[in-house]
Amino acid sequence: MSDMTINPVRQAPAHPPRDAHKRAAMAGLTPFIDALRVPPVLRPGRKEALRGIDIDQTTTWVRLHSELPPTKVWAYGGHYPGPTIEVRRGRRLRVNWNNRLTGAHPVTAFEAKQAVGAPPPTDEPGRRGDGTLLDGVAALPPWTVTHVHGAVTGGGNDGWSENAVLPGDTQRAEYPNDHRATAWWYHDHAMDITRWNVFAGLTGMYLIRDDEEDMLHLPSGRREIPLVIQDRNLDTDAEGCLTGRLLHKTLIGRLGKEGKNVTQPFVGPYTLVNGVIWPYADVEACWYRFRVLNAANSRTFRLRLVDDATGVPVTGAVWQIGSDGGLLPRPVPGDEELSVAPAERMDVLVDFARLRGRTLRLVNADPRVACPDVMQFRVGAARVPDPFVLPQVISPSFERLTHGSVPAHEHRLIALTPPGAVGNYHPEMWEMREVPEAEVRIPSEGVIQIRGANGTVRTYRRTARMFDDALGHLIRHGDWEQWSFLNLGGISHPMHLHLVDFQVLARHRYPADPNTPYDRDLGGTRAPLDHGGPEPVSPGDQGWKDVIQVPPGEMVEVIGRFQGATGRFMYHCHILEHEDTGMMRPFVVMPREVLKFHHHAPGGHGHDGH
Repeated sequence: MSDMTINPVRQAPAHPPRDAHKRAAMAGLTPFIDALRVPPVLRPGRKEALRGIDIDQTTTWVRLHSELPPTKVWAYGGHYPGPTIEVRRGRRLRVNWNNRLTGAHPVTAFEAKQAVGAPPPTDEPGRRGDGTLLDGVAALPPWTVTHVHGAVTGGGNDGWSENAVLPGDTQRAEYPNDHRATAWWYHDHAMDITRWNVFAGLTGMYLIRDDEEDMLHLPSGRREIPLVIQDRNLDTDAEGCLTGRLLHKTLIGRLGKEGKNVTQPFVGPYTLVNGVIWPYADVEACWYRFRVLNAANSRTFRLRLVDDATGVPVTGAVWQIGSDGGLLPRPVPGDEELSVAPAERMDVLVDFARLRGRTLRLVNADPRVACPDVMQFRVGAARVPDPFVLPQVISPSFERLTHGSVPAHEHRLIALTPPGAVGNYHPEMWEMREVPEAEVRIPSEGVIQIRGANGTVRTYRRTARMFDDALGHLIRHGDWEQWSFLNLGGISHPMHLHLVDFQVLARHRYPADPNTPYDRDLGGTRAPLDHGGPEPVSPGDQGWKDVIQVPPGEMVEVIGRFQGATGRFMYHCHILEHEDTGMMRPFVVMPREVLKFHHHAPGGHGHDGH
């Protein structure tokens, strides 16, 4: 099938209209004319699950919007997003991830230059303006490895980034699924090229069911719907017509005294839900359950439900009942924005009975977004019998962790640096170790000092910054550990740990670039970073998590237990452009009896976080 062209893109006016539909029309496509697609569900039986199911990665064509030509994508099981895998807790599943991809990479990669005084071109369709086509992407082979995000499984089954396979080969993996009910997801994780492989379409959802969830009698069947949210850009031809081809267009900015180029993470003008641009869904006037996944490369969505006619936010109808790692203890009202960063999941209930006969829009409330629409809901006018009642308690088994309720544990500090540190023009992720002040020169590169809430100054020296630096984090199987992520400036980073669920203990303010003792050119602090007080932990972040947003000027403390599996795993920023350019590091979990004989056994870092 050859690429076709259709629908010329109109030039945006200098002052965009305020109406969301008009803003969407500026992007050349009409919103809300295509129905939401729901991926098929795979529910393997016991024998089938142990024997192993086959999921083929194939090259296929899909229609992202009825006004577009077909788009070539890489898909699991021929579907974009891939089939939703559904299993019961404790039932082991074996999957053969078969690479059956053919042809050239379906993504065009383009780096655009920003004109002086002009708005960023990334929210505009096509390659408009000056820039550079990254020819190397077109030459990439279909080299893939699947990671089930959130899964507690051995290191050999986790989808190690360098263990990707070429077409004709198979990645075999096993998932014990011994986990509370939750929504995981699976996606490609190939070293250095995850941003383009996921962009090509390699993503899908993975649900675990258990008895506690069953007892809630939550909306199910047609009334439980996955919402896989992504943003994309599309290429245009010489006449400005949309070709339907996926376009990974990023912005090249200027940074530092030397004016070095730095590539920004991807954001795009088109919002897709389940592979459809600005879809609509017909719903009945009753309760629905939505399994929300942000599968975007870098965009954080600030989701809000509004009346389509007036734009007034809906109140009293939206409730969050779960986060990345499972059900929350109690329902959290969703009258305010629900912020969901890349790779975060939310379990959300909506009472459409309160909104009978109305048309609603799910929007991204971020004011920087040119086209805020996400999707539309059309609520039926008929009354519908619905026995569901929102319970006051969602998860009776949930226990909130505190410093005092967890046994003695290791403390680790990870510093997230803004671009420009010591000649690297991408953000970095530094592993830090506390050292006596007399052992290092102050100030110097790779040294950070922090003055905590009690006034004590602690000194930290960088021990690793790149993926291939020496292994630093050796973890005893079964141990609890506290990890503190300190964002020294730049943008917010969604930090993800493989293997482990954690809870957020605390958030603390610290100075961030540009008004900070941290010096980009030096790559260290010229004076201690002063504790600026605590920040609240939102109710939605007080459940079990495996991704946490770390804004600039915050230290976020999380704690979890590394149990259930051993082996080599990774942690990283889940902005895909960041993990591909250096914000990813390994860690190893080993039995404590074995670790006694290891030549680099772990020692305490002595960091109390604040």
